[in-house]
Amino acid sequence: MTRNVLITGASNGIGRATAARFAGEGDTVVITGRNPDRLAAAAAEVGAKGIVCDAADPGQVGELCASLDGLVGPALDVLVNNAGGNTDFGQAEGDGDPSRDGRADLERLAASWRANLDANLVSAVLTTHAVAGRLASGGSVISIGTIGAERGGGSYGAAKAGLAAWNAFLSADIGPRGITANVVSAGYIEGTEFFRGRLTQQRREALIAATHDKRPGDPADIAALVHFLASPGARHITGQTIHVNGGAFTTR
Repeated sequence: MTRNVLITGASNGIGRATAARFAGEGDTVVITGRNPDRLAAAAAEVGAKGIVCDAADPGQVGELCASLDGLVGPALDVLVNNAGGNTDFGQAEGDGDPSRDGRADLERLAASWRANLDANLVSAVLTTHAVAGRLASGGSVISIGTIGAERGGGSYGAAKAGLAAWNAFLSADIGPRGITANVVSAGYIEGTEFFRGRLTQQRREALIAATHDKRPGDPADIAALVHFLASPGARHITGQTIHVNGGAFTTR
């Protein structure tokens, strides 16, 4: 049966790979992104429909919700909260340094933290709230987290840790309607723009060495798990944070 799927921040990387996985199964997929040209190219490539939207902007999220009527109708089966990323990588080196004195430095630090919270936590909360009434019984909400939530990820890690805490609340809230909510926590994934050119070869080698299988992750690794969590075989899995990192961080 064809499902209706919404994936935020899907112009590249994990989001685009996830869109391709669902579209390849014949599902109707809507993807969002902030750059119109890149979004249009990604939508055409994977066979999805694109809506320009900044998931951290309440007004744009409201418009997104209204636009869904003409694309998928009243029901939504799968929501993937993929929009986000470490906004600190978008700053010039040295911006927001908490070691410097002065009000201006505190303001920069506050802005840096709020940017990551908006991009990685508030975006998921806003989008989920906006489409909650559309989510059908048997549906799924899947949010993309990070190993940084477990390993000193600064404001980015804190925002993703908050995402996992919120997911537990969300699962309890929508579970009685037959809807699951889970977080897929990604380790180092190649083929994305996450590091924005700041990943050195030495750091890359260290990230791979920290895994048990001695390989980097691939966007398809995350897409495969997201697809499973939205499948009939995962209906009793909810409220969980599931780690995909090659053993770089283990749980028991």
